[in-house]
Amino acid sequence: MSQESPYIFDTTVANFDQVVIANSHHKPVLVDFWADWCAPCKALMPMLAKITEEYQGELLLAKVNCDIEQDIVARFGIRSLPTVVLFKDGQPVDGFAGAQPESAVRAMLEPHVQLPAPAAADPLELAQALFNDGRYSEAEAALKALLAEDNSNAAALILYARCLAERGELVEAQTVLDAVKSDEHKAALAGAKAQLTFLRQARDLPEVAELKSRLAQNAEDDEAAYQLSIQQLSRQQYEAALEGLLKLFKRNRGYEGGLPHKTLLQVFELLGNDHPLVGTYRRKLFAALY
Repeated sequence: MSQESPYIFDTTVANFDQVVIANSHHKPVLVDFWADWCAPCKALMPMLAKITEEYQGELLLAKVNCDIEQDIVARFGIRSLPTVVLFKDGQPVDGFAGAQPESAVRAMLEPHVQLPAPAAADPLELAQALFNDGRYSEAEAALKALLAEDNSNAAALILYARCLAERGELVEAQTVLDAVKSDEHKAALAGAKAQLTFLRQARDLPEVAELKSRLAQNAEDDEAAYQLSIQQLSRQQYEAALEGLLKLFKRNRGYEGGLPHKTLLQVFELLGNDHPLVGTYRRKLFAALY
């Protein structure tokens, strides 16, 4: 596979030590073990490439075609695909096996390499850009500095609460949201409250694997379908959650007093009108309603 990026390489047994081991003494190198027959590998690769580009040279991506480079596979004991390993100072320091959501990949990289700060006109825009990139701890730090100067900034408080919620501080996040008195940011406040609701609900629900197993046995298990959507929302898998909620709405719109419809509207608030999924699923919901 050819690559035009200067930060992404195909690596072979002949150049592995140079491309990966030697380079990793200067910059972290992400090694993606993949194969042409592996569908999850092909889904993961564009995401890894996008993330690598965002680091603007502070991170490199080396790709190993496991069908061809059997010696490298044997050297590192790779047993399943995709497998991704992060090398630093000549050694593997972190990694994962299997497809992962983008947020998990970013969380794995965060301790080892810093993204360049996105350009922003003001501190709140910077914090929002960091949050959108899944860089919650950096967004939180920027918001703390902003709130130290003006602790009544409603937009900053709402975003700060969302950062807290993303790392599981749900009680603290609720306290922050309760302190927001401005009527100016009603939609953002409703979205943040919806996020808290989904995270709280997900804590008490069965695991995703159990819910998927129930649906595999009975595709019309409405409870499992709804609970899976909540678990997906808590993991920011918004498209899958919206699709599941819409299917449930079409099949049983009266489930639990119209819960699928109500939850769809909450997700729209959470994502905001500018999010592309919101426009798409508003239209689908309208078509299903009428």
